[in-house]
Amino acid sequence: MLNNLFISDALAQGAEAVAATPNEFSFSSFVPLVLIFVIFYFLIIRPQTKKMKDHQAMVNNLKSGNKVVTSGGIVGVVKDVFEKENQVEIEIAENVRVKVLRQYVTEIVTDEKSKK
Repeated sequence: MLNNLFISDALAQGAEAVAATPNEFSFSSFVPLVLIFVIFYFLIIRPQTKKMKDHQAMVNNLKSGNKVVTSGGIVGVVKDVFEKENQVEIEIAENVRVKVLRQYVTEIVTDEKSKK
């Protein structure tokens, strides 16, 4: 019982000491947050934005005759591009055509990739 009395006094004294110190804003405490944001920007945000711009440019330049791969893994040749519907018609086998939304085309296959 006597120990509880001393412990509660010590806790009360510690709380008073914390309350007595002023909360000052220091620039050095703000620097790590800025540093973390800069690292996130260069490692995550900037590369993702560049990748999205490159993909959008590739999708906008799709034309008939391009050999493409969709996000579902379908490989085929673009036969027609529908600008209004935002779709492309892909021939995946002889006389088998599939309409796919343009944004689901992940890459255009070039001759160097198909030879490997």
